[in-house]
Amino acid sequence: METMTGDASEIVLSKQDLREIAAFAAACAEAVLEVFEADQPDDSRPRDAVSAAWEFARGGERGKSLRVTASAALKAAKDADSAAAREAAWAAMSAAGAAYLHPLAKPTQVKHILGAGAYAARAAELVAGDDRSVGAESIEQTVHRATPVVIDVLKRFPAAPSGGGRVGELIRMMDADLRSLTIAE
Repeated sequence: METMTGDASEIVLSKQDLREIAAFAAACAEAVLEVFEADQPDDSRPRDAVSAAWEFARGGERGKSLRVTASAALKAAKDADSAAAREAAWAAMSAAGAAYLHPLAKPTQVKHILGAGAYAARAAELVAGDDRSVGAESIEQTVHRATPVVIDVLKRFPAAPSGGGRVGELIRMMDADLRSLTIAE
């Protein structure tokens, strides 16, 4: 098993762990791609980022395609006309970036795991007129989407940090919900 680790402040992550995190993030972002595409129908950058995340998750290399498509999705977010479309593009950017979860025992790394889900939940809230119950429902669906490997990897890191506005709140909600689950043997 290939691992990425070092001293005691680092967390052991296998390439398969990273693939599972990328698949989870891609599924989260994919759920709101239509929000972006309704706003910017001729812009494929967020879809390309999600596709790159899926490619890595299914055995592709962790390389330039992920970085390029993540950066392009970030630029697409800046070009979006609505806040919901921006959040959806950020979800796609986060999906492509999820493969770059760093093996550092820092709370900020939790965003690599849960960012796509939180941005997707925020996009759903905004589409529904900033209805927080829609975001909570999206978080619940995201928690059910998490595999035992995703939950195990998340639990290796400290809890999500404070701050980050509404997306930060959504990350902390998801983080608490996932940490409360017991992984079935």
